[in-house]
Amino acid sequence: MTRFVALSFLVALAACKSDPVTLEFAGEAMGTTYAIVAVDKTAELDPTAIQASVDQTLAAVNASMSNWDPNSEISRFNAQTSTEPQPISEELHSVMSAAMDVHLASEGQFDVTLGPLIQLWGFGQRTSESPVPEDVAIADALEVVGQDKIVSLTSSPFTMAKALPDTNVWVAAIAKGYGVDAIAAELRNLGLEDYMVEIGGDLVTAGNNPSGTPWRIGIERPDAGVGAVEEVVDLSGLGMATSGDYRNYFEEDGVRYSHIIDAISGRPITHTTASVTVLADDAMTADAWATALLALGTERGMPIAEAQNLGAFFIDRDPAAGEGQFKIAQSSRFTDLQAEK
Repeated sequence: MTRFVALSFLVALAACKSDPVTLEFAGEAMGTTYAIVAVDKTAELDPTAIQASVDQTLAAVNASMSNWDPNSEISRFNAQTSTEPQPISEELHSVMSAAMDVHLASEGQFDVTLGPLIQLWGFGQRTSESPVPEDVAIADALEVVGQDKIVSLTSSPFTMAKALPDTNVWVAAIAKGYGVDAIAAELRNLGLEDYMVEIGGDLVTAGNNPSGTPWRIGIERPDAGVGAVEEVVDLSGLGMATSGDYRNYFEEDGVRYSHIIDAISGRPITHTTASVTVLADDAMTADAWATALLALGTERGMPIAEAQNLGAFFIDRDPAAGEGQFKIAQSSRFTDLQAEK
């Protein structure tokens, strides 16, 4: 899945040694990039030590949840064929437990076992010669997916089991958010109270930005050729994630196929919702629900967002208004969060 946000803040320069210092860190992590902006009000923290702590935190998250590292905890689980419960870390259990909660609450649309369907449709490795899957192939793939049917957890001790030997679990749609929250927790442990942490478009903020005002973040209009901001939101003290269908798709015989797969039909979504932004107390929750609500679409997703008390901002294509036109809808929690800022 793909996330894009516009970061809006002013970087304040320290006037003297006793003034707050703006710290900025950036690099690559979890198959994408990360950016951190923090304010050291004491002007006494060591940026090198902070960078080392960030690196250590990211390394630990990757070692547990990276599907691209064959030696990671999740990769080792996927590689083994036993259907007996396997010991897992408390961190991976926490992520999988949250994933299961979102799976059940989203009518099954958030599903970390959709790998066979994603591979079948060729996203990530598609060529112009790749065919649209046949109905029988889709039906066969649906037989081996379904998070609540083929993955089970226990908490005492922490274990995870697969019902099928070939079951693979992909946590990318929630692990980036977890990584954001893990870094934020480390920054707090170091004494930082004002920061923005972003990994691949998933982010969380606290306190104020370097100019001393609340963090404001832009939601991108879902038009890959424009890069315009649709809405700017106040975000201090919240996590945020956006999921869109407008960068990763293919067209064949006049039909547009999104990379977002409907977990029930086994086919790319066909509704008009182009992107969903979720505001939540933490980035992990926002990350998972942005994916789930995009798969559901506005019509089905809005009632669920309301029931889950999520701050959700839906952007739909509006064909009746013309090419490249959109309409928006927002949950009551989203409206309330902006009114509170």
